This record gives sequence, structure tokens and C-alpha cells, in this order.
Amino acid sequence: MSRDGMRAVLLCLLGLWPALSFAFTEKADLVVVKKSTYSLTLMKDGKELKRYWIALGPAPKGHKQQEGDQRTPEGRYTLDYKKTNSGYYKAIHINYPNLDDIKRANELGVRPGGMIMIHGQRNSIGNRRVQPSNWTNGCIAMLNHELDEVWDAIDPGTPIVIEP
Repeated sequence: MSRDGMRAVLLCLLGLWPALSFAFTEKADLVVVKKSTYSLTLMKDGKELKRYWIALGPAPKGHKQQEGDQRTPEGRYTLDYKKTNSGYYKAIHINYPNLDDIKRANELGVRPGGMIMIHGQRNSIGNRRVQPSNWTNGCIAMLNHELDEVWDAIDPGTPIVIEP
């Protein structure tokens, strides 16, 4: 390749650099999940930092009612801890059930369930570049490389709003 050709390739790659190496320089102060559009958005001061495509469970519509219903809860929660030792690449715990969820489950005579996470791919399948839409048991799944970005952008205690 000629020197001019090499220079053109380098300039093209430099132009793509921000897209190829996305890194957060500031922390998100809110995570917004919209189940209807399969999206998770990192927010800071009311502005979108970045949006991701997510997978949910096989019954994505409606608020989680009980353990085993394969729904993702809806409402305001907190991302309360990060977990590296799980059956998934990484996981961020959502503090479901809250007091309202427990009260509703008690009124229905059912168990509310728990261990709802934002997590990566199953460790047994490795690092995929695509994932099926509705494969979790009510968690929010992401591709591993995208979960790395979210992992770095949030701290435990960050609020999460999960919308229908």
C-alpha cells in the first residue's frame, strides 16, 4: 500500500476512534429501562449518555407479580451491588422486591421472587455479538462488552427506573 493510501486508512480509523473506544469519563446518575423498546439508557443530569439494546424474559409485559413469572419488575429501584462471581459474565443487582412489591405479593398469597439483575451472557456460551430477545427469567441481559461500559458508568446506589 502506498504512503498516501496508508495515511487515508489511518485518518479513517482516527475518525472512527470515538465509536470504537467508547469510555465514560463521568458516572451515570440514573439508569432508565424501557421494556417496550428493549432499551437501557444511562443518564446524567437529565441527558442521555448512551443507550443499549437489552433482552428480557419470555413474559416481558407487565410488572413482576410473583416468583417464576419470568417478568421484569417495573418501578423505581436501586442498583445496590455488583457481582463478578455468578453464572453470567458479570451482574449488577437490582433491589427488587421493595416494600410495595412484598406487600402486593403478600396480598396475593405468593412469593415476590428476587435476584433480579442486569447481567451479561451465560458463562457457558462465551462472548456473543448478538443475543436472543427474551431468554432471561426476568432479568435484564446485555452483551458482555456493553455490560462492561455500564459496569464502569455506575456505582452501587445508582437509581434505576424500569418502565413498561
